[in-house]
Order: sequence, then structure tokens, then C-alpha cells
Amino acid sequence: MDLGLAGKTAIVAASSKGLGKACALALAAEGARITVCARHEADLEATAAEIRSAFGAAEVLAVPADLASAAGVDAVVAATVQRFGGVDVLVANSGGPPRGAFADFSDDDWVAAFELVALGFVRFVRAVTPVMRERHWGRIIGIQSTSVKQPVGGIDLSNGIRPGIAGLMKALMPGLAKDGITINLVLPGAFRTDRILASLGGVSGPELEQTLAAIGSAIPAGRLGEPAELGSLVAFLASTHASYITGAVYQVDGGSVASNV
Repeated sequence: MDLGLAGKTAIVAASSKGLGKACALALAAEGARITVCARHEADLEATAAEIRSAFGAAEVLAVPADLASAAGVDAVVAATVQRFGGVDVLVANSGGPPRGAFADFSDDDWVAAFELVALGFVRFVRAVTPVMRERHWGRIIGIQSTSVKQPVGGIDLSNGIRPGIAGLMKALMPGLAKDGITINLVLPGAFRTDRILASLGGVSGPELEQTLAAIGSAIPAGRLGEPAELGSLVAFLASTHASYITGAVYQVDGGSVASNV
């Protein structure tokens, strides 16, 4: 299926690793021009090189930036417009806040998590919508968490902040739709990424695989997700075929969420 993304310009936030990187790869595979951005320049340049190697004709711009700051977000959008002339697709991804229970966190922890997760989304959407409105076309895809739909043990910062993004998305949707812009959320469950591997404290080899298998056994699908599986959904939501899908929330979690909606 041709997703109609050839020549479109996509910003993928927090895309040097993990799910963001998978989204960038999926969009580049469809011929989109990609801006990858993250804090660590070396990882970012390695990802840009990997995309160019995998898709020889891919145009990739790497912008090192602190995406938890307004200046960082504005710099990414400005660099993209300067290089490619506009923005058609935004994948608003971010790193997750620290794991832990409610009693573990100070006011400063809550403020930092809010700035990363909520204000990062707000700032990116605010920066790209005027550019998309000029073209009367756009796709905004927020990568959040299954904690939007039901609490997840051990991530109370996420449980407390992420559900509000769904409410904001719904509030923004009607005004954006009038200008040909869709906005949707994707909620990853447990995926095999560097983040989950790091949480296992250096376990490696057969012991690592046994541990990951045990985690996966608690998921109805019987395994962890692969990042490319989430990237495929994001590419579809960014496509011309998804023009009638907006204000929607999609969990990609192997069946973990138990809610009816």
C-alpha cells in the first residue's frame, strides 16, 4: 500500500533510540523527509546515518536539542522549516519520567515530569500547527502510554500526567480538523527497547531472554512488542489513508489494557 508520504516532511521527537527511532525508520521507508531530534548528539547522528544507510534516497536532518525546553522545541521546528520548507507530520514522542511510587517524588520531580511529557507535547503542537494550517494538511501523532487508559504499577508520575494529554487532544481536535489536520494518540505497552533493558539492571545473555520471556508471559499476546510494530501504526496514521481518523486513541500493547474503550 502506498501511504502517500513520499516528499512529506516529518518531525519525530526523541528519535535517537527506541520507539521514536522506529517511527522515524517507518516514515523514512515511505519516502518522507525526516527530522530526528534528541538530546545526545552522538546517538542522534548514529540514527540519522542508519536511516540514510537503510533508505539511500532518504533526506534526514538531525537536530540536537533539549526537548524538555521551549527553546529546544522551537529550534527543532525552525530548523525543519528552514531545511524542508514546512512540516507535514509531527510525531510528538518523549522519554518517560522516572519510575517510582507516589511517595518517592518531590514537587521538583512532578514539575520536571510535567515539562517533559505535557509541556513537550503542548510546545510541539503549538509550534507546528501554524505551518500545517498554511498547507491545510497535517498529521499530529502523540506517543504516550497505556497509563492514559489505566494506571500502571510503578510509574505514578506517568499515571498522574499522561491522561491529561488525551483530554487536551480531544479539545484541540475540532479546530484542527477544520484545517485538514488530524490529531491522534498512540499508547505503547511493554516493548523491547533500551529503556526496558536498562530497567533490568545489567542482566544479559540467556538470563536476559528468560527475564524478558517472563515479562512477556503476563501479556495476552505472550511477548513484548517490537518497536517496528508501533512504527507501522504511526506511519499509517500519518498517511493520506488516515484522513478520516482524528481524536482517536490507539493502544499498542499486546492486549494488556483491560478497559472496554
